[in-house]
Amino acid sequence: MVIASGVTLRSASEQDTAAIRLLLATSFGGTPEPDPVIVEQAARLWPVERALVAVDADRIVGHTREATMTLTVPGERTVQACGIAAVAVAPTHRRRGILRAMYTEQHQRTETAGLPLTIFTASQGSIYQRFGYGPTVVQNRVSIDRRFAEFLPTAPDPGGVHLTPLEDAIPLLPPIYDRWRRLTPGAQVRPDPAWTINLAHLAADRTSETTGVFALVHPDGYALYRYHHRASGMEAEVIELRAVTTHAHAALWRTMLGLDLVHTVHATISSDDPLPYLLTDPRLVRTTGRYDGLWARLMDIPAALSARTYRRDLDIVLAVTDPFRNAGGSFALRVRDGIPECEPTTRTADVELGIDVLASMYLGAHRARALSAAHRLQAEDSRQLHALDEAFGTDRDAVLGWYF
Repeated sequence: MVIASGVTLRSASEQDTAAIRLLLATSFGGTPEPDPVIVEQAARLWPVERALVAVDADRIVGHTREATMTLTVPGERTVQACGIAAVAVAPTHRRRGILRAMYTEQHQRTETAGLPLTIFTASQGSIYQRFGYGPTVVQNRVSIDRRFAEFLPTAPDPGGVHLTPLEDAIPLLPPIYDRWRRLTPGAQVRPDPAWTINLAHLAADRTSETTGVFALVHPDGYALYRYHHRASGMEAEVIELRAVTTHAHAALWRTMLGLDLVHTVHATISSDDPLPYLLTDPRLVRTTGRYDGLWARLMDIPAALSARTYRRDLDIVLAVTDPFRNAGGSFALRVRDGIPECEPTTRTADVELGIDVLASMYLGAHRARALSAAHRLQAEDSRQLHALDEAFGTDRDAVLGWYF
């Protein structure tokens, strides 16, 4: 398929792998000669035949790849989604429509497969709204001065955490993660290659100042962390903490904040993480950054909206605009006892919004009232806006399961 002057688009093949690695290393600041373990496992996770490449005179100048993922949505339900990754255009071929052409073909394939959602983790935040994507997970980077962190007398102290050698912890983590992801909107099923790739990347990051990975394991949770030896003192970085229960959460944080010789602990938490409320001084959990963890696009609005549950009854018509594909239109969303029905309608719209805005609301991370205040959503009646805002809320924060 010709997509620009001298540039064609086709499915990738094994013969393209070296050129793809060079393009991705150039685009994301990596190495064109990665760990052989990562190469092998990535081929299992992202089959090359499901990737697209843009080619100019036998040179790979564009790339995108995809895999089908199982995503948890509100109500402890799951939905099949197309996960897109490694989207890159060579710096020599910008502004030629290559990204749009690759995305057009990729999304046409997803529509043919009948998947209601497309998801990805974005390296830049200004590109994808024009393709109908919205951020759906909020991540907060925090630092805690461990030296002054004290738990309230009322905070649980359940114990049950074990210092576990990483090699012994590895087989224990996937079952705990799977229990956690079944409860958590935004979390995906995590295949074995994804675990292996993540651990291999962490091992490659070890330097004279950064240690290897340590593991804390609880029957209902775990934490992976490492130390950084700074000139100002030793810091601990929580790489991943997953807790199925509030008691596991408290137990793991009691252990993390009990690390001797560490003056600061860094972590990424959700907006409603209970950690600050466990401490005598909640200010110690200091937010140092706030960013998106996952982006989504609704490929089939009735199917996507019918896949999750809602927090209140609703009878509303949404007029959705789609600047990229043909997924927009007017849709009647009716919810009774949390269970939805959604279908196209000719009724007059109560709310008008872009498909990217609907995606941002989908997992409950972004509220309708805030989007309305920003004039990203228009509601005819404030009562309808209030009902929409309540209905799309969730009991549990959306969290990205694993980065891809």
